[in-house]
Amino acid sequence: MKAGRKNLRRACDEGAAVTLAEGESIMQVLTLRGSNVIEVMDGEGVKSLALFPAKFQKSFWIKSGSFVVVDASGREQALESGSKIACVVSQVLFHEQVRALQKSGNWPVIFKSTPNEGSETGTQAQTAQIDEEPDSDEDDDLPPLEANTNRNRPYELYSDSDSGSDS
Repeated sequence: MKAGRKNLRRACDEGAAVTLAEGESIMQVLTLRGSNVIEVMDGEGVKSLALFPAKFQKSFWIKSGSFVVVDASGREQALESGSKIACVVSQVLFHEQVRALQKSGNWPVIFKSTPNEGSETGTQAQTAQIDEEPDSDEDDDLPPLEANTNRNRPYELYSDSDSGSDS
């Protein structure tokens, strides 16, 4: 491991407590756009594009819904100049760091409701709909299966009908 990545990893392991500098804010990753560009949403609900620096590439992985610390000090200047990328990711937050920030009170209000809570209520509504169906005896309270569109159906060589075998 090169020295830059080693120092990045060491700083991440040692620094469990996150302190935000001036111009930095906590943002949630919405989508990965490719070419080190991600779409993020800040604490006020404003979406923007951020650059995920190359120094993080093989050390940290992010996915939709994870949280990052973004340096947005030059955000207005970048947008006025016509640049689509408004900010740069300065740190990736891990689960322990997110929990510590939530307990400390520095956590933005818009992120307090986790997306898992909404999906749980959605699955409860789906199971309630399934329970109302009269034919749910064989389903064992499972949602219906969707068709697999990744594979083509093979041609049937033999027919199940009995026509033509009585010659």
